[in-house]
Order: sequence, then structure tokens, then C-alpha cells
Amino acid sequence: MQNIVLVGFMGTGKTTVGKLVAEQTGMPLLDMDSIIVERAGKSINDIFADDGEPHFRSLERDLARELSLTEGNIISTGGGIVLNPDNIADFEKNGLVVCLLADAETVLDRVRHDTARPLLAGDKEKKIIELLESRKPLYESISHCIDTSGRPSPVPTAQEIIDLYRSNNS
Repeated sequence: MQNIVLVGFMGTGKTTVGKLVAEQTGMPLLDMDSIIVERAGKSINDIFADDGEPHFRSLERDLARELSLTEGNIISTGGGIVLNPDNIADFEKNGLVVCLLADAETVLDRVRHDTARPLLAGDKEKKIIELLESRKPLYESISHCIDTSGRPSPVPTAQEIIDLYRSNNS
């Protein structure tokens, strides 16, 4: 049984949609950032501050490799998972990889009051626009993309993913 792997920029709905897909399919949801935090014994902010982004990306890579070998899970990745093409290649071997997209305005609305995002320290709007632009080609290279901008509810997005998964596994 394939995994469902949700990728996309922060604030596109990976965790929210992942929870809905998990409820409807009975598949367990594995949130990569939560697993990294649990294993490291400190927050992502602290990992970035104490050990740097390269160390975090190394932890992320190891976990991507590990989770790509599992079956029947919903895997919610961190927004930077696409920075290493090996992560996506590994997930595609045994999973339906779906990229959730959103425009900068939508992302800003969703993460405006979130203080747990180390890459957004300072001018949030400027950072979101810069990061989103630099990663856009990586996100758009994923075979299955769903734009969540302006969607008032995550329910239709979750249903789209379930339908896609079922059509790929029938």
C-alpha cells in the first residue's frame, strides 16, 4: 500500500489536510517536523539556532529516507523538503506525492501569528515572498499539485487527494 506524501510551502495546509485524509482513510499521519522535534528533544527553532539549517536538513533527509521505506502512511513534510531532490525521488518510489500550493497572501494570512517558523524571523511578508519565489519551480515540478489559495475549507482538498490516491491504487 502506497504512502500519501504531502509537500508544499508552509501554510499551504499540509498538516490540516493530512489530518482530514487520515480521518477519512484510517491511515496514520506522520508529521516529519513533529518527529524531528521529538527525536532531537528540541524545537525546530532551537535546532536552527543551536545547530544551523544544514543540520536540520540532514535530520530531515535521514527521516525522508526512513519514511520512504514505510507503507500505508500519510506523511506531512516540512516546507523545505523539496530543497533536496533525493527526498522527493525517494518518496515517489512508494508514494503518491501531492504538492499543496498557495499564493503569498494566503500563506501570510495562515502563518501571520505563528512564531514557530525559524525561516520567517523578521519581515514575514518579505521572507514569504522571497522563499516562495525561490522554491516555486521545485514545488511546481511535482506531478500532482493542488492550489489551496482562497479555499475556505480544507475538506475539498482532502477529498481531491483521497480520490487521486484511490484512482492510483485501483
